[in-house]
Amino acid sequence: MSKYGKKPDYNRVKLDMPFTGITSFRKYPICTNLEELDADFAIIGVPNDMTTAWRSGARMGPRSIREQSSLYAFGSGYDHERDIVYNNDGWKIVDCGDVSIINGDVEQSHENTEEVIRKIISKGAIPIVLGGDHSITNPVAFALESEEKVNVVQIDAHLDWLKDASGQLFTLSNPMRRMSEMKHINKMAQLGIRGVGSSQKEDFDDARAYGSTILSPKQIRKIGIEEALKDMPYGEKYYVTIDIDGLDASVAPGAGSPSPGGFFYDEVSEILEVVAKKGQVIGFDLVEVNPLYDPTGVTSQIAARLIIDFINFIIREKQLNSAK
Repeated sequence: MSKYGKKPDYNRVKLDMPFTGITSFRKYPICTNLEELDADFAIIGVPNDMTTAWRSGARMGPRSIREQSSLYAFGSGYDHERDIVYNNDGWKIVDCGDVSIINGDVEQSHENTEEVIRKIISKGAIPIVLGGDHSITNPVAFALESEEKVNVVQIDAHLDWLKDASGQLFTLSNPMRRMSEMKHINKMAQLGIRGVGSSQKEDFDDARAYGSTILSPKQIRKIGIEEALKDMPYGEKYYVTIDIDGLDASVAPGAGSPSPGGFFYDEVSEILEVVAKKGQVIGFDLVEVNPLYDPTGVTSQIAARLIIDFINFIIREKQLNSAK
C-alpha cells in the first residue's frame, strides 16, 4: 500500500493526457531536421504576421493550434455520424517545428518559408502549414511548382485579390491574385467570400475573368457544397488554403479580421471532405488564427479539429483508392 492509500500497480498503462508532454501537433513525432524527414504528412508552422493589416498576433497561431490539438491526441478515431473508423496506422505524420522567421524582414521570411516547403515536397511528404497571416500562402504557392498543374480551393471571408499594397506584392491581401499569375496554378474556387470590404469591384472582375468560382456562405447554403464545387475537376491535384475568418465571427472570434455571415465548423469540414474526394490533395494551409483575441482557445481548437478532419479525409480516400 502506498502512502496515498492505493496499492502500486507497476504494470499500469501510462495515460498520455492532453495537458502532459510536449505539445507537438496532436502529439505527433517531431522531426526538425528536414534532411531526415521520412513522412507522409509534414506539419510546419510559419509564425509570420508581418503584413497584418489590422489585428496582429497571428504569429502565435501555430503554437496555440498545437496546444489545442493535444485534446484530440486522446480518444478513438470513430465517427458515429458516418459510421467510419479513421485508422491512420501505417501513415507517418510528423511535426517539423517552425520556419525560421526573421523579425522585420518579410522578404527573407518568405524565402525561408518557400525553401522549407520545397524541401518537404522533395522528401515526398504532404505539407500542412500553420499560419501566420495569409501572406505565407505566397511562398508556399511558389514551392508547389514542382507539382505542375494545381487546382486551388480557398475558404475565406476575403477575396485576397489586391494588385498590391503600396507596392507590396506578397501580403495577406493578394495571395490569390499572385497564385493566378503562376503557370502551375489551374482552376480556383473561392468559398466563403462575403460582405462589403472583402475586395474592390475591379478585383472581383479580375478574379471572375480568370475563371474563379466565387461564392458566399449564403449562396452555398442555397445550392449545396457539391454544386458549389461542380466546376472543379475530378482526379487532379488540389491545394487548399483556409483562412479562419472563413468561419463566422461567433464561431472563430480569434481571427485577424473576423467577419459575420461565415461558415460553421460542420460546413467547412464537409467542404474539405468533398475536396478530398475530388482529387489528390498535395497540401494545405490554415492561417490567421489569432489567439490573443480569444482567451477561450476555441478558435485554435476548431482550427486543430479541421486540420485533423482533413488529414483523416485525405488518408481515407488514399486507402479507398489503393483498395480498388
